[in-house]
Amino acid sequence: MKAVFLDAATLGDDVDLGPIRAAVDELVLHPRTAPDQVAGRIAGFDTVLTNKVVLGRKHFDASPELKRIAVVATGLNNIDLEAARGAGIRVMNVTEYGRPSVAQHTLALILALATRLLDYHRDVQAGRWASSPQFCLMDHPIMELQGRTLGIIGYGDLGQGVAERAQAFGMKILLGCRPGQEAGEVDGHPRLPLAELLPQVDVLSLHCLLTDDTRNLIGADQLKQMKPEALLINTSRGGLVDEQALADALRQGIIGGAGFDVLTEEPPRNGNPLLAPDIPNLIVTPHSAWASREARQRIVEITARNLAGEAS
Repeated sequence: MKAVFLDAATLGDDVDLGPIRAAVDELVLHPRTAPDQVAGRIAGFDTVLTNKVVLGRKHFDASPELKRIAVVATGLNNIDLEAARGAGIRVMNVTEYGRPSVAQHTLALILALATRLLDYHRDVQAGRWASSPQFCLMDHPIMELQGRTLGIIGYGDLGQGVAERAQAFGMKILLGCRPGQEAGEVDGHPRLPLAELLPQVDVLSLHCLLTDDTRNLIGADQLKQMKPEALLINTSRGGLVDEQALADALRQGIIGGAGFDVLTEEPPRNGNPLLAPDIPNLIVTPHSAWASREARQRIVEITARNLAGEAS
């Protein structure tokens, strides 16, 4: 098996690629690959590893020797799956590697927003505590999670991990129906249509993939159905939420806050409505929820198992 990794730098320089090396006969690493470099770099290889490099029909047509693509992530939106099937190329991905890291990050966003952690930190840095007439500051309302309702859309491995941790804080769990899903009960949690779910939740956390059906799943109309103090968390995929609608909703006090680890364009070189400096109670992190060293090493090990299974 002759393999090339097109964007190895996306896994960081602190992971051990030894398991992947052991699963293939040859491994060529490129830190990053620009779109105009893809065709030349995959030529002559039967196996391509990629995280975010886009691969499509023109690449497959030009590389008849290509037999498999190992995506070192869960999402497959960077691969033209129909063209790959047509070319007889098997596409593999990595699942169930990030529950501890992503769930931890999700809860960190919820906790920071609920306690107004950044607002109080900024107040202290600005000297407002030092000049306070009393021993504490209480200018930003704090939400206790005990007894509150967490809505989860996307109850796979990550959604389940978030639910487990939220229950430790005493939260009630409700699930939301993705497009095409039926209402019912899963693991003892009611699964409701969005129109029923949204008015009930104090926190809404998204954990579903971005598809044509889920794009802009949460828009202006859905935000208006939520409680004015509700929090919206997205550690899944940019594009699930109408970002301009969310920015407007936060400014207008339609919802209470939001924490996002993902945007529609990453990195946001062309700007983004959620990067404006005047949006209250918003935290944006740089798609780092998945990126603990432990999670990235699990990606390597699962990828190696995928490749070893192909070779056997």
